[in-house]
Amino acid sequence: MEQRAAPITQEAALRVALAARAMPSVTLPRLIALLQSHLGDEIDTDNLRSITVTNLKTGLGSMDGEEDEEDLGIGLDAMKLAVRILWGEIQDDENLPLVEPYADGDLPGSLRIAIASDSGAELNGHFGSCLRYLVYQVAPTASRLIGIRSALEADFAEDKNLFRCQLIADCHVLYVVSIGGPAAAKVIRADIFPIKLPNGGPATEVVQRFQQALVESPPPWLSKILGVSADKRLRLYSAETADE
Repeated sequence: MEQRAAPITQEAALRVALAARAMPSVTLPRLIALLQSHLGDEIDTDNLRSITVTNLKTGLGSMDGEEDEEDLGIGLDAMKLAVRILWGEIQDDENLPLVEPYADGDLPGSLRIAIASDSGAELNGHFGSCLRYLVYQVAPTASRLIGIRSALEADFAEDKNLFRCQLIADCHVLYVVSIGGPAAAKVIRADIFPIKLPNGGPATEVVQRFQQALVESPPPWLSKILGVSADKRLRLYSAETADE
């Protein structure tokens, strides 16, 4: 039996997800429906290059029942950016930090942390919507950025929060600007401890803060390393965040 091609390639899926984020008020399913109306069921990087700003403007307008020339509340600049992303002209954040080589055992006594980020080397992302996670291996006196993991494919997952948990499953701690209660519970069940820093900040400062915790008396959220159960860690997390 002939094997049917996937309806959308991985690279195309990433571009579509990022393009949707570039246009306020346009959801991912809405953009996919528009693209399929022009390209058919199968979407790849080649046919995405045939999409124009006019396609977006008229397509989104017809979905809203608007006339083509009316303001859709999206903005022409946002649609131009979305088309550039679909064409592959904007692949990633140019200000991302460099990933350093790492092999198990390079940093004795180290733990792994993930930082939710939307731009550069910053903690500025929400768990359920951030573009990527910066993954650091952190020891008391040294640290290393060992990975930058795109979270765009989560938009296509049946369980978006579970997908994100699996993406950082090898990490001990997750730093976010915000995370909802149900999502936090899933993170904790995945044996990762979430920490909210609502004001965000440079990733280097987050790493330094974590190093200080390693050197000094470890706070309750590090108790998981000592074998505290997920249920107890969830209660600890709930008690701590209730005071914020």
